Amino acid sequence: MAKKQIWYEVEESETIEGCLERMKKDGYMPVGRKEEPLFQIINGEPVPIRQIIKFKGMPFEQE
Repeated sequence: MAKKQIWYEVEESETIEGCLERMKKDGYMPVGRKEEPLFQIINGEPVPIRQIIKFKGMPFEQE
């Protein structure tokens, strides 16, 4: 059976630790991390608002 990967996004009102706990509770462990900026156009200029942080989760190995 192929391993299933899921991307978890850190919610706006959530800490990184909270996201990692949510992953653990769902049975996934983090194997990768991705960050990208979120911009908003104000007066014709892109202004960074916040970072979007995502963790790639793989299921825990069960033997």
